[in-house]
Amino acid sequence: MDIPISKELRRYNYLLGETDRVYHEAAVRMGLSDSAMRILYSLCGEGSPCPLQTVIRQSGASKQTINSAIRRLEKEGIVRLEPGRGREKNVRLTDEGWALAERTVVPLMRIEDEIYSSWSREDVLKDLELAERYLTALREKTEQMELSK
Repeated sequence: MDIPISKELRRYNYLLGETDRVYHEAAVRMGLSDSAMRILYSLCGEGSPCPLQTVIRQSGASKQTINSAIRRLEKEGIVRLEPGRGREKNVRLTDEGWALAERTVVPLMRIEDEIYSSWSREDVLKDLELAERYLTALREKTEQMELSK
């Protein structure tokens, strides 16, 4: 069955998939699982310690997937879970975790920053604005969707 969607949506989905593939291949080259890379990336970007809920939200993965990955990283001595405010838990990179992040996700973040830095300020702001508009509309419309059971 051929679903009638626009060429632009097909292109967008292709680019999104290819972008995900590039990040996956980068994780493989780093010797990390996708989840571990996302956790380290979040901790480097947000700061360590970071609320567990922030790490989960930024990862784009399920809570269960991130919790499992954090348990593995804890066993490896890469992160520690600590009490946060109230019932909140924080994730903190250990010294070994910081060393791993410096060898892996920090160079990736520098590549991304270099790409954005090569664009005009206007293009960067437009890219961010459009991405945010798309996300907001997608979130609103999918929350209103009625799913058949």
